[in-house]
Amino acid sequence: MEEKSFTMMNAEGKETKYDVLFTFDSEETNKSYIAYTDNTYDDDGNIQVYASTYDPSSEEMILGEIKTDKEWKVIETILDTIQQEIREKKDNNEQ
Repeated sequence: MEEKSFTMMNAEGKETKYDVLFTFDSEETNKSYIAYTDNTYDDDGNIQVYASTYDPSSEEMILGEIKTDKEWKVIETILDTIQQEIREKKDNNEQ
């Protein structure tokens, strides 16, 4: 995927720019996923991250709903792995 950001309407109907964090294909679900953020923070101070299915061969960015607990588990596992890698790099840089 070449695009690093995209714009679409948010839940309030406002056009919002989203930055792509990463994309991946899951052999387990046979789908492609995209994780993205609008760079806002939740009440706990964590950056808001969203995930959807998408078609990497499509010209348009059409996001699909993640419908099953299995799909969410796959995405959460990837996010947890990335967060752990970031923490380890940060810890190594601080030493």
